[in-house]
Amino acid sequence: MRNPNYAFLAFAALMVFASCNSGKNKGGSLPNDGQLHGVSAGVRSNLKKPVGMVYVPQGTFHMGPSDEDPAYAFSARNRSVSISGFWMDATEVTNAEYRQFVNWVRDSTVATHLKKLKPNPATGGESVDWDAMKKFKWDDPKNIEELAGTKLILAPEDRIFNKKELDVKELKYHSEIHDLKENAKRENEGKSRSQFIIKKDVPIYPDTLVWIRDFSYSYNEPMTKRYFSHPAFDNYPVVGVNWKQATAFCEWRTHYLNAFLESKKRATESDFRLPTEAQWEYAARGGRSQSMFPWGGPYLRNKKGCLMANFKPGRGNYPEDGGFYTVRADAYWPNDFGLYCMSGNVAEWTSTIFYEGRNNFQHDMNPDVRWNAKDSDPPLMKRKIIRGGSWKDVGYYLQTGTSTYEYQDSAKSYIGFRSVIDLPAAGGRR
Repeated sequence: MRNPNYAFLAFAALMVFASCNSGKNKGGSLPNDGQLHGVSAGVRSNLKKPVGMVYVPQGTFHMGPSDEDPAYAFSARNRSVSISGFWMDATEVTNAEYRQFVNWVRDSTVATHLKKLKPNPATGGESVDWDAMKKFKWDDPKNIEELAGTKLILAPEDRIFNKKELDVKELKYHSEIHDLKENAKRENEGKSRSQFIIKKDVPIYPDTLVWIRDFSYSYNEPMTKRYFSHPAFDNYPVVGVNWKQATAFCEWRTHYLNAFLESKKRATESDFRLPTEAQWEYAARGGRSQSMFPWGGPYLRNKKGCLMANFKPGRGNYPEDGGFYTVRADAYWPNDFGLYCMSGNVAEWTSTIFYEGRNNFQHDMNPDVRWNAKDSDPPLMKRKIIRGGSWKDVGYYLQTGTSTYEYQDSAKSYIGFRSVIDLPAAGGRR
């Protein structure tokens, strides 16, 4: 008698054969049957959760003040807006993270001076030979001596005890961006793409003198000397970075990721960038639409009397909240989205231009008002919104609905930033 399993085994073998054959069409040629099958992009997209970031889901909230406007200025009216999902740094960008950017620019600049380059087939030019640069040691006197005749090392008259040190003013990131907003205007249809490409070199080293410059008749020299360079402050938020430097960091972070993805034959991702004002406020509220602070309540203390953020309590009792200047970027409890220090510690740059009447004409879907100010533009056009308040601010500026501004070419000891990127939540990223 025939074994009844024979029919099952034959069917299973047929299905395996069929599935193997069908798999050939996924990345290769399509069957020539006159039907529409679609064509894949041809690269894999399996980027895992971005390191150090949390997903902020899409939603709707009431943007603007959650309390009475004491000045009756009505510069930020409360209204309902919707935000699409995005990823955001769980903490402000730290000294250690920004130092990775500085060191990359430093090493690529040195490689250019020392001709440690290799052909780049993708561009037809040359790029940094990173394998060769791995052998370059900054603690080797011979290497420093090799650079002594270049602009990268301080001139003899600028040295102390003739110590050959890096001239940080020479560290510049070459930025090239495509201004899509300008390109998309109807009056610019048909124009060459080159008219909307902005190229510039951005000095990227933090201004460490802000700790002295920001406070007259105040002794802050130790912070100037140690804050960015000492390992004790690695996990503290970077400061002394202006808006243009923060934007350059986001651009470099994008290229750094996509260069790796391209090397692995994987799909490149969208850009890292500064959050818009609306995205920042939505993220800060943590899903609590009408709350005044990220932790949900209307008070700066919890029921035990503990302060909930790093700011200037009372009339100047700076250390009462546990920090004198800044504190670690992951200090205090995160909000319901998992974001740390959305109020206090350091205020944060956004991509949005500060204009008093902006809320009257912004769209209710992902509101965004931007202006790529040139150096020749008047100061009024260089104001960028900062949010969250800082270690030296009073409680009013810690409110999720409070906005103020700083000029895009100004660096301060109390302003930092965090990045966002537009990636889907799918794919096991959460």
